[in-house]
Amino acid sequence: MTRPPQPEPSGVVAATAMFVEVLVVGIGFLTGLGILAAAIAGADNTRRLAPAAGTPLAAGAALACAYALGILIDRAADTVLAAVRRRLRSQSFPTTAAYAQARLKLAEIPALAARADYARSRLRICRGWMLNSILFTLATDLALWRYPVEHRPLLLATATVLGALAAVGFYLSWHTITATGYRKLAAQTTPAVTHTVPSQPPAPAPQTP
Repeated sequence: MTRPPQPEPSGVVAATAMFVEVLVVGIGFLTGLGILAAAIAGADNTRRLAPAAGTPLAAGAALACAYALGILIDRAADTVLAAVRRRLRSQSFPTTAAYAQARLKLAEIPALAARADYARSRLRICRGWMLNSILFTLATDLALWRYPVEHRPLLLATATVLGALAAVGFYLSWHTITATGYRKLAAQTTPAVTHTVPSQPPAPAPQTP
């Protein structure tokens, strides 16, 4: 009896990494939605709903929702940044076909492919959390308006500034990782050009007097 073929370890690792990325982005977005819902519902309604939110059933449903939301946010962030991504790619690859060919060449080198996968994992988290930071800022500001807190203007200003800095920081990180990834991919898959030195003509034989 033959054993069924086992999946490649690299494929399992890549799938696990992508699952974790989506979950990290989705949990952040779901948390922001929770803050936003609490701000809209108000303090009294939030206190009444708090016991139900702490049940195992609610936790399982939240995990499933976080994964689904993570997929949506990842696609949304990719769409928002598509124009910038294409501009950065065109600086290293003149055509889409050249980029696709480079990706195929990179897949033939496992060590370089693993590094590229790690870079893509980081940029997906950065672009997703760029949107999460915006949601966190808006939800926190609304909650500060709705709930009775001391020093509200100071807290609003602090939350807004920190949220804006986080969003800009995630965007700049995504920009740097993306630009560097394209440059490295071009350098790793473009064959080196060797310049041949033309041969010199033989020196003429000395003439005898």
